[in-house]
Amino acid sequence: MQDFTRTLFLRLLKIWSRLFYRCEFEWMGETPEPPWDDLYIFTVMNHTSLYEWLFTGGLPNHFLKRISTRGHVPVADKTLSRPFLGIFLRLLAPHMISITREPDHTWQAVIDRLDEDSMVIIFPEGRMKRADGLDRHGKPMTSRGGIADVLTAIPSGRMLIAYSGGLHHVQSPGQRLPRLFKTIRMAFEFVDIEEYRSSMLEKGSDERFKRAVREDLDARRDFHSGRLEALTYGRSDSERRKAS
Repeated sequence: MQDFTRTLFLRLLKIWSRLFYRCEFEWMGETPEPPWDDLYIFTVMNHTSLYEWLFTGGLPNHFLKRISTRGHVPVADKTLSRPFLGIFLRLLAPHMISITREPDHTWQAVIDRLDEDSMVIIFPEGRMKRADGLDRHGKPMTSRGGIADVLTAIPSGRMLIAYSGGLHHVQSPGQRLPRLFKTIRMAFEFVDIEEYRSSMLEKGSDERFKRAVREDLDARRDFHSGRLEALTYGRSDSERRKAS
């Protein structure tokens, strides 16, 4: 019953997204057929807003069902503890796992819960980008090492990297209500997990592996999300940062 409720809720969010927003989604590189099968990691780059559930408008229903039945999503403890937001997030996936954003026992609990049929949804940057292109502490947005741990825990299958074009024109951190009738953009890229891990392990093991993964994902984000942001805002993220 809970799985059915979550699946229905995600489909309703998808309908909302398509009713009030123009969704432009594209594929990068080679796209396997069928494209949405054998996916175990859903990596979302360029985290800008709590309204990123609007991207459900571009996801097929059977993939939404997999999220609603097998989704594992690490979420900051202070986010899940917020009264209404915490309830909303728990309606999206069955395993909303509270973490402290530190490499401690809460993160290890995420890794320990993964199995051969898990669908991990992860935001590698671990925090949201503000309108000036930096995080809330004024630091550049960079990926953290947790994504490398997930790649180690799930050694095969496919990872889908989703590059967000940003949602500050819809809702920026701190704003209460979203703006309607905007264009939202996202690009998808498939990565074979085993091949990707092997290429990153060539850079070294342990910390070098983690650094290689972080740097690679950040470079991909800067290129793909940067291009989508330029389409959305009319100028690049670096130009917006200088203007602010």
